[in-house]
Amino acid sequence: MDAPGFLTGQMLIAMPGIGDPRFERALLLVCAHDATHAMALAVNRPLDGVTVPELLRRLDIGAGGSLSDDPVLLGGPVERERGFVVHTADYEARDDNTLRISDNLALTATRDVLEALVSPQGRPRRARLALGYAGWGAGQLEQEIRQNVWLTCEADEDLVFGLDHDGKWARALGKLGVDPRLLSAAAGRA
Repeated sequence: MDAPGFLTGQMLIAMPGIGDPRFERALLLVCAHDATHAMALAVNRPLDGVTVPELLRRLDIGAGGSLSDDPVLLGGPVERERGFVVHTADYEARDDNTLRISDNLALTATRDVLEALVSPQGRPRRARLALGYAGWGAGQLEQEIRQNVWLTCEADEDLVFGLDHDGKWARALGKLGVDPRLLSAAAGRA
């Protein structure tokens, strides 16, 4: 889990003027961060017209009938065909295939978590399915933070699992006491 100086379990809040339309007003959960790399999932980018039950049916996993029509998220621009499930830590995949993000959050990217989503017992209390991820090499995320590309805040279940995707970015800024209407795309140093 999180080591001093690393951001595993934190949220990344894209600053205005990030310069990359894939991350405008993005809110990302940092799933892994160490001296060699960082990996995060966007939690406020629903894919148009793609729901979890529909995707599970396409993968021939259960009927998906007991699931709500939650959207599948675009987790990031890397490996967009690869699925990831961020979920509450009450679920642990077989064979140690679950990455613990924090005391309350975990990530699983194997078929067994998808099967658990349609199971009446053994499923995580809350979960979000995302396709793709955002990744950084050694020191790259730290450099972007020094360049005012991202702000960080504590993760909470509403930011990760809530369905008001349009409001998550502003709510994350609000956790820091920042009014998004007062942010500028220009950065400076004092």
